[in-house]
Amino acid sequence: MGLTSGKVLALAVVFAVLLFVGTVWLWPRLARRSVRAVAGRVGLLLATQLALFAAVGLAANQAFGFYAGWADLFGRETGQGVVVDHAEGRDGPLRVTGTRQVKAPGGARPETGGQIQKVEIVGRTSRIATPAYVYLPPEYFQPRYRTRTFPAAVVLTGYPGTAEALVDKLNYPSTALDLAKSGRMQPMILVMLRPTVAPPRDTECVDIPGGPQTESFFARDLPDAVLTHYRVGREPGSWGIIGNSTGGYCALKLALHHPGTYAAGAGLSAYYEAPVDPTTGDLFQGDEELENRADLRWYLEHAPAPGTSLLVTSSRSGESNYKDTLEFIEAVKATGRTRISSIILERGGHNFNTWRREIPSALQWIGGRLNG
Repeated sequence: MGLTSGKVLALAVVFAVLLFVGTVWLWPRLARRSVRAVAGRVGLLLATQLALFAAVGLAANQAFGFYAGWADLFGRETGQGVVVDHAEGRDGPLRVTGTRQVKAPGGARPETGGQIQKVEIVGRTSRIATPAYVYLPPEYFQPRYRTRTFPAAVVLTGYPGTAEALVDKLNYPSTALDLAKSGRMQPMILVMLRPTVAPPRDTECVDIPGGPQTESFFARDLPDAVLTHYRVGREPGSWGIIGNSTGGYCALKLALHHPGTYAAGAGLSAYYEAPVDPTTGDLFQGDEELENRADLRWYLEHAPAPGTSLLVTSSRSGESNYKDTLEFIEAVKATGRTRISSIILERGGHNFNTWRREIPSALQWIGGRLNG
């Protein structure tokens, strides 16, 4: 039974309830002052609290998608990472490994509900390999659109995050389907993955000296791989990028650094400079220029203003990035060339519920800035 299994959560809840009932039932027998009675009371209280903590932790992980499995939780995930001398195979840098339907009315048929494809991507230059999900809109499968190319948006989770959370928790495919059906957004391909392409390390979408070339993967390898397999527009302005938290920082940075690739970038609850902590390790290896480029406000002040569009989100109460977001908006406005929009909620924490409130407007915004 996996970490995200409903059975594991149910067993943890049942075990916690049984321990609580057992503690209440046995407490009178353990009321004496003997060493055995005191040890029994301590043991029951400790076991009950640990069981309750486990149940709450499992529930939170299911709700927010922090860890995909036991190996991911204990830092032993070895399935993906930086690949050296990896053969691309017959399907090139992108290989489809499975399909699933969109959770929406008519989702059983690709022509009416679109389709979600699970893929494996290998970067031609960065040699980074990572799984992802690709949402294809219904029009992609309809005969009258068989020669049409579609705009695409890369969708990134936070750290540690899972790509599955973008599908099952943040509902990107079903939201995109609803927006297109109601005429509020053009049909668009979504490429959904986490920014942690070299797990368990948090690379912050940086080309680390002597390490994973994550920025190069997202700026060049990922679009190239998708273009080899899907009908995505090749002209400038066909690609956008959106993400939350760490993914939001990456989206803004990639749109700023690579406006020729990403015509629009949306950062939901983003921060604006790469942190350095135990999860990231030494990202810059003493390279001051690289560190400065990773600070988005420094970049806006010292680099030529890129002709791209940015969207940032925050809330007046509940988000720690509110002040930084206002400062970032002013820094972008001062460039006179880069365009900036915002979504500011009255209240909303750094969580899935807040991002679900922002995603429909953010997708509509990004779709309106891409070429069909």
